[in-house]
Amino acid sequence: MNKFCFLIFSLLFSSLVSAQIIPGDPNNINGGYGEKERDSIDDRMIDVQISGKTHYTDYKVISPKGDTTYVDTTLTIQKDYKFNYLRKDNFELMPFHNQGQTFNNLAYDFSEVSLFPKMGNRAIHYNYYEIKDINYYKVPTPTSELAYRTGLEQGQFLDAFITFNTSKRQNISIAYKGLRSLGKYRNALSSHGNMRFTYSYRTKNDAYELKTHITAQDLTNQQNGGLPELSLEYFETKNSNFNDRGRLETNFTDASNSLRGNRYHLEHDYKIWHRNDTVKNKISYLKVGHIFDYERKHYYYTQDSENSMFGDAFDSTIEDKLNYITLRNDAFVALKSPLVLGEVQFKASHYNYNYNYNSAAVLGDNNIPSSIKDNSISVGGSWRTYYKKFNINVETATTLTGEFTGNYFKASASFKQDSLFTFKGTILTNSKSPNLNFQLNQSNYINFNWFENFKNERTRTLLFDLKSDKILNATAQITQIDNYTYFGDTISNNIAEVKPFQADITINYLKLKVSKELRLGKFALDNTIMYQKVAQGSSVFKVPDFITRNTLYFSDYLFKGDPLYLQTGVTLKYFTEFNADSYNPVLSEFYLQNEQKIGGYPMLDFFINAQVQRTRLYLKFEHFNSSFSKTANYYSAPDYPYRDFVIRFGLVWNFFI
Repeated sequence: MNKFCFLIFSLLFSSLVSAQIIPGDPNNINGGYGEKERDSIDDRMIDVQISGKTHYTDYKVISPKGDTTYVDTTLTIQKDYKFNYLRKDNFELMPFHNQGQTFNNLAYDFSEVSLFPKMGNRAIHYNYYEIKDINYYKVPTPTSELAYRTGLEQGQFLDAFITFNTSKRQNISIAYKGLRSLGKYRNALSSHGNMRFTYSYRTKNDAYELKTHITAQDLTNQQNGGLPELSLEYFETKNSNFNDRGRLETNFTDASNSLRGNRYHLEHDYKIWHRNDTVKNKISYLKVGHIFDYERKHYYYTQDSENSMFGDAFDSTIEDKLNYITLRNDAFVALKSPLVLGEVQFKASHYNYNYNYNSAAVLGDNNIPSSIKDNSISVGGSWRTYYKKFNINVETATTLTGEFTGNYFKASASFKQDSLFTFKGTILTNSKSPNLNFQLNQSNYINFNWFENFKNERTRTLLFDLKSDKILNATAQITQIDNYTYFGDTISNNIAEVKPFQADITINYLKLKVSKELRLGKFALDNTIMYQKVAQGSSVFKVPDFITRNTLYFSDYLFKGDPLYLQTGVTLKYFTEFNADSYNPVLSEFYLQNEQKIGGYPMLDFFINAQVQRTRLYLKFEHFNSSFSKTANYYSAPDYPYRDFVIRFGLVWNFFI
């Protein structure tokens, strides 16, 4: 499959000629409801002209919420932070040693709201494309991108994408991301595939609009259970006999877990009445719409033979399988008019879910059902307006019927002072059931079977966000959590008995994050610092007090005519010691532990990045300080070492007709 997709995209790319596309004005061009933060770049990088009649603002990227930005091929330090297999900045995450594996959380975000619980198995979902991750496009000429990066020990990462408009009102995009990386330790292979297809259409009079996408995803990771005690000793003392990490024993070598999913998503609406006031640049309409979403997920954990670290098993061969199927239909009506100062929307939703195993189970006096399934009806509404320098957005929803109850309220207001700064404040409350695998789990391992009835988790959050290239960027999050649900470790006799628990105290969590780049000539120091404090509930909610990332780098054009832009420097990442959660591969979840701390160790990367027209080249010497440290005390999670020094190469290449 990977080779076939690579061949198809190579043929498509070979027919395209090049141009340079640059980021445009950071303000939303669809009415001011969204913004794009523009990176700090050299002025010469934005002077590139596009041949023909096209302009860079014609190459539009449209988010699921309708916010619009532009295709961006510039090279910035922020692009370096995002050059990983997720293609996202992972400042608040601690990666495992092999790309494609999971991440340990260094911080938590409570800015999203929802009515219904998720499936769970969160550790394997990092590379899973959700609805919010799928963008739509509008481009005057076929546009494509190829991202490549070397893997760890046999393998690579490739993300290939092409989009084109068959007319001004109809767009198609196809993308495939493939990843295969063997890793340095035994039984640590990652093999991922993410296919995405989007289609959007708008009638000539803008009365009818349709957006749809299809995803097919297969994420598989071999699991070795981390290192046993003797191997950890060899690792930490840097025993020269085990510089080849494949010689270290692991807890097991015969297990893997995987997540497979298919989603079919459709959004469309029809304007019963609409009017464009070109003089005052105002749009008024009354529209009705419908959203359809069907998704099927399957989670597997397989192991050739039972392992004593997880206790006894019903069968000697472990073959756990979970199915999760959801079907959602939303109907809405929206009115936008100067009389209501913006857009008001009302919606009603029907949600059907089926979380199931093959059969029910009996464990002593406990009957473990085969499934959790139900139908739910909910209603909600939203109001958003953009008036002068203010942007206000309010949304709320509640369930009316169904086994799981839930509700949320979220309100945000932002103020933009020209190009000086943007300030945004948000308040939200959310009550919903914990993830489904907290409530029901079945496994061939006896200790991993339960059926629980937990209370709703309730969160209350205040968010403050300041963005300013001239001053600094800062965010503050204050969160209270009632009925916080987590997995805990009840190890006895060296058997990992991981169970779900619900805290009986309120968690008070503070997160402050500040970032600022300081420039002096051709040198720059980019800084991001985060402070966290758990005022109450620190026994069950653990995060490091400080996280910092500091990059000192040089950037400039090397030759006359500006053919080559160079960026080189060193990045330091550091977080204070804390009792990080431990990883359980059976559940694909992290669980609370109090035995081992990680952190308190600097991680240094040296990089040389370059841009030649539309191509960005990346050469990174990851964690180079591990090669001269006296001991090895760098971990991603208890018993799971972080990667040693490794050299990685990659590129991002855009093509345009």
